[in-house]
Amino acid sequence: MGQVLFIVWRESVEALLVVGILYAWLRNGDADARRGLPYLWAGVGLGVLAALALGAALVGFTEVLSGDAQDYFQTGMVLVACVLIVQMVLWMKQHGRTLKREMEQSLEQTTRDANWWGITVLVALAIAREGSETVIFLYGLGFGQSGHVDAGQYMAVLLGLGLAFLTFYLLQLGGKVFSWRHFFRVTEIMLLFLGAGLFQTGVDKLIDKEVLPTIVDQVWNSSAILDDSSTFGSLVATLTGYRAHPALMNLIAYAAYWLVVWLLARRAGGRAAAVTKRKAA
Repeated sequence: MGQVLFIVWRESVEALLVVGILYAWLRNGDADARRGLPYLWAGVGLGVLAALALGAALVGFTEVLSGDAQDYFQTGMVLVACVLIVQMVLWMKQHGRTLKREMEQSLEQTTRDANWWGITVLVALAIAREGSETVIFLYGLGFGQSGHVDAGQYMAVLLGLGLAFLTFYLLQLGGKVFSWRHFFRVTEIMLLFLGAGLFQTGVDKLIDKEVLPTIVDQVWNSSAILDDSSTFGSLVATLTGYRAHPALMNLIAYAAYWLVVWLLARRAGGRAAAVTKRKAA
């Protein structure tokens, strides 16, 4: 439940950020700009519908598959969710500083051309992107994989949405302690650890299917300190990739994940600095 709440909270805040930027620009603009508000809300509705359609398709597809086919499909979705999490963090690292300015420039062009449906498409794509990522992340965590969703998972989604609106409101108030910059920095780190947990889950499934060898069945056993089959230990395992008795393949995969993330983050940071420097010049 905790990991579901976190994903919904984090992704909803990012979607609210996009909508908030566009709404503020249109609402505080001139009469022509305010004409774009209905198109903004239409884009929000279309984006949400697209995300819900993807969720229904995933659950329906799970019900059609059976046996090994279902296992391989779910394993693939876990790994896709991991890749999307890393890609999203790297994208924010590269574009987060200039996101507001780029969106406002796009809106200015749309307003000048009176292309109001362009606002609908922009918002719909932004919401659909965040929503589809949320759906895939949640599916990777097991949400709906059995073909149904229990009450606890629904409650986690509602709590995540509520916390997202509260967080967005607090961030709008500004402040040096609880700022957008600190929020994204902390949650990006948390997301990368969640990606590591999903990657380990995918590796575990591939080991179970004998696609990957264990190399060494058990390198150590730290169950006495933290058992990953307990309630708290299971949450830590999901959010960080922790294993109480890992196979050597788990350790190799975990190290490879962080090495790739470090290399990609370093590359993205270099690109972001270069773009900022070029625009400043």
